[in-house]
Parts: sequence; C-alpha cells; structure tokens
Amino acid sequence: MKKELIAFVPTRNAPTARAFYEKTLGLSFISEDPFALVFESNGVTVRIANVSSVKGFKPAPYTILGWQVSSVRKAVQDLSRKGVKFERFDGMEQDDLGIWNSPSGAHVAWFKDPDGNILSITEA
Repeated sequence: MKKELIAFVPTRNAPTARAFYEKTLGLSFISEDPFALVFESNGVTVRIANVSSVKGFKPAPYTILGWQVSSVRKAVQDLSRKGVKFERFDGMEQDDLGIWNSPSGAHVAWFKDPDGNILSITEA
C-alpha cells in the first residue's frame, strides 16, 4: 500500500507528552483533541493517542518509534543536554553514550518518552 504513513504512540498524560515531543524532540505540533496530539516529523504524521482510559495499559517492551539521523553520537549528546536518559540493555555492548553497533553496521541508541515508550535513533 503506497499511502502516507501515520505513526501512533500511546500516552496517559497529554500535557507531559506534548512538552516532550514538541520541546525536547522538536516535532512540529499540528493539533490536539480529546483523542490525540498530532505532530509532524519530516513529512510523517505522528499521533500521540490518549490511552488514559485504557485499564491496565503498559508500554510495549520494545521500540515503537524511531528516527534515522545523520550522526547518532551528536543526536545522543543533544538529547542528553535536554535531559533525555539513554537506555542500556543486558547482553548488548553499548559505548559510553549508550550507542550499540549492530551487526549491519548501524549505530543505535534507545530512550524512553515520559510514558515509558521505547524510542530510538539510528545512524545507518
């Protein structure tokens, strides 16, 4: 299917999510309604869906959204200055910044949004 992609990310706290995605990550805010915050990220619509009424909601234990960057090291340093903490995973050899060198040669780092959703940045 060749149509425009829309990415969905859950949140239980829209005001906190909006601040993170808009101010910390720099996504362009489009709109807000009771169901979702809508952002634009380099031509892709990102809907931060309000799941506050979903009983027992838990964030997925894997990456749900990621960005390709030209320099993962620079992106990690920039986000770290904004207070983002990078994740470390057992069994994965990560450098001092938390960057993993994948077998394909890609460099990947992971972090969580305020709801605990795992996000990533990758330099191929």
